[in-house]
Amino acid sequence: MTMSMYQASVPVFMQMLGALSAVLDKASAHTAARKIDPAALLQARLYPDMFPFTRQVQLACDFAKNATARLAGVEAPKMPDDEKSFDELKARVAKTLDYLKTFKPEQIDGSEERDVTVPIAGQPTTFKGQRYLLGSALPNFFFHVTTAYDLLRHNGVEVGKRDFIGAA
Repeated sequence: MTMSMYQASVPVFMQMLGALSAVLDKASAHTAARKIDPAALLQARLYPDMFPFTRQVQLACDFAKNATARLAGVEAPKMPDDEKSFDELKARVAKTLDYLKTFKPEQIDGSEERDVTVPIAGQPTTFKGQRYLLGSALPNFFFHVTTAYDLLRHNGVEVGKRDFIGAA
């Protein structure tokens, strides 16, 4: 039995974004309990040339919504990158999840050979749908979710593997 492009994308994005939302709750509770300025975590970086936590969450949402839209052959909604709190980041995740819920399997299944063109380093790059999903969209999505998680863990938020994976 083959796995559908829908099953390899939308449910995966939804599971991980749900987990990320729960991790945002833990981060918010952590700052409140320890009387830490939330900006300390929201702007945390692993290294000065890396994006801060807030941008990692924004990019995770962007990869999920944009990849899904591209595979379905539709235009993804634009989201301003103006979140400045855990609540605002949770709202962005929720908005992304709501968008993903609008897709039906038949919109994405069969996209394995669809041309998908994305900007990479400012240059348009075209992939076939399956190669785009498995070789670019999912790895980038997981990179940003993992980095967001790691930034919180590095800064003392008590999260573990179960928090990262969420409910399967």
